[in-house]
Amino acid sequence: MKNPVLDSSFSGVVFSPDACSSDGVPLQISGGSVSCFPEELSGCFLFPGFCDVHVHLREPGFSYKETIATGTLAAARGGYTAVCTMPNLNPVPDCRESLNVQLDLIRREARIPVLPFGAVTVGEKGEQLADLEAMAPDVAGFSDDGRGIQDSGLMREAMTRIHALGKVLSAHCEDNALLRGGYIHDGAYAHAHGHRGICSESEWGPIARDLQIAADTGSAYHVCHVSAKESVRLIREAKKSGIDVTCETAPHYLLLTDMQLEENGRFKMNPPIRSREDRDALLEGVADGTIDMIATDHAPHSAAEKAAGLEKSLMGVVGLETAFPVLYTHLVRRGILSLEKLTALMSAAPRRRFGIAGGMQSGDYTVFDLNETYSIDPDAFASRGRATPFAGMQVYGRCKMTVSGGKIVWSENLTEK
Repeated sequence: MKNPVLDSSFSGVVFSPDACSSDGVPLQISGGSVSCFPEELSGCFLFPGFCDVHVHLREPGFSYKETIATGTLAAARGGYTAVCTMPNLNPVPDCRESLNVQLDLIRREARIPVLPFGAVTVGEKGEQLADLEAMAPDVAGFSDDGRGIQDSGLMREAMTRIHALGKVLSAHCEDNALLRGGYIHDGAYAHAHGHRGICSESEWGPIARDLQIAADTGSAYHVCHVSAKESVRLIREAKKSGIDVTCETAPHYLLLTDMQLEENGRFKMNPPIRSREDRDALLEGVADGTIDMIATDHAPHSAAEKAAGLEKSLMGVVGLETAFPVLYTHLVRRGILSLEKLTALMSAAPRRRFGIAGGMQSGDYTVFDLNETYSIDPDAFASRGRATPFAGMQVYGRCKMTVSGGKIVWSENLTEK
């Protein structure tokens, strides 16, 4: 096996295309010298660069929460070489002019490739469709993430037009009529502690509706942040019937249950962490291919916005710097998931669905020491967000270096700027 070559000043990488035979197979680095990897990376594992199709970089409009610069640094530190950013911004990218504001920031500030989603509706208000055609050449797809599209007729029109553009509609599935003021899962913890719950039907009801529309229109449909067992069942059945549907879930839904909640805003996100039965159904969905990929839904907020407990804190947690280590520690090391499967869920699958370039052959890779163990410390994050349900968790797997397009974008041996 030929390794990527570092020059003697450790300032650049030359990638050897025959370094591996498959983007889905992590490779162990053996030996170390100035002619290949530095000696300190000997024994580490080389992975294709991860790809996250669901992040919130908060810029333009909310740079006090996160910026393109801090968010993409966090991504690189987590092993990601491409991310797709959601459109709940100011201005909302719902026309070419607004999208250009975001694209200009990305060109100036991004450490790794950032592909934006265009909004499905004007202002993400769910009332009229955005200028989809004008944005299509420069977006990964279309989404009103953060808000469910309530009107089925509007959703049908959106799918039809987005299908004609050859793009994917990524749906935040939430029925507002079923929320009833809830803010955590409507389960045992909520009932025991006097909290208002969010029922699972608020998620799976819109999925059922949308799957029928996707069947009718032939549209490429993607379900964001699946959290409920009924959602997994519906998507599994839809795939068997030939509907063009994919979905994602996030690490916190795969590893936690509502009985592990604490009275702290770092456990509050939308959709909420649900029951053990839901968690087990998600794991089964990952194992049998119903769930196609893992995304983080990285959603940073300020410390003040997350300091008001479960009821009053804003929804959203960060995840770019913790996703791989928590999944590796709790799924791979415990024999629930193979390392190859986890790699595919975090790299090849999202790139394939959304047509995102990259992978080993493009000089996109990341290096992890799978034996290094440490405690997750939010104060050490590159992200401006600090709220994570995994704070203090002991994990295995430290990112040592990330390379995007043949250029080092993160390394413990380089001074951050």
